[in-house]
Amino acid sequence: MKRTLTILLVAVTAVLATACGIYSFSGTSIQPDIKTVTINYFEYKALRVNPSLSNDLTEALKDKFRKMTRLEQVEEDGDMEIAGEITGYDIRATAITADEIAAQNRLTVSVKITFTNRKYPEDDFEKSFSAYADYPSEQSLDQVEAELCEQIVEQLCEDILNATVANW
Repeated sequence: MKRTLTILLVAVTAVLATACGIYSFSGTSIQPDIKTVTINYFEYKALRVNPSLSNDLTEALKDKFRKMTRLEQVEEDGDMEIAGEITGYDIRATAITADEIAAQNRLTVSVKITFTNRKYPEDDFEKSFSAYADYPSEQSLDQVEAELCEQIVEQLCEDILNATVANW
């Protein structure tokens, strides 16, 4: 009987914690009066060109918000709005051999985000994020670019989600 009561108490507490809308088990903390989000297309402003990256990042971020929040996505004037631009797409050598040859390269993608919270303007910010993935220098960027970009986009989306609705 005591165990059943304890389980019931924990269940009721969990329901109440999520019902108020301030906390969710996905890690987001969105105020209950925020219902919509607008995620704008990420403009590509980096010097080195990757023609699909803007679309990939935009769609991945929309998908992340769909899966991890209760917010309805709207085309414009959402309670929250995320706008961004890809500002960097760079390749650098990260490990040099004794013969001064690159043993490993790093692809880094940088984005600048403008977050607007129309209901709580004190949460607004403009911030830069970057993520990278390494690959062996024996491989060309063309061979690994799609896989690296997928990893990088996933990390950027996680960072943006955390900064905007998880308040981390």
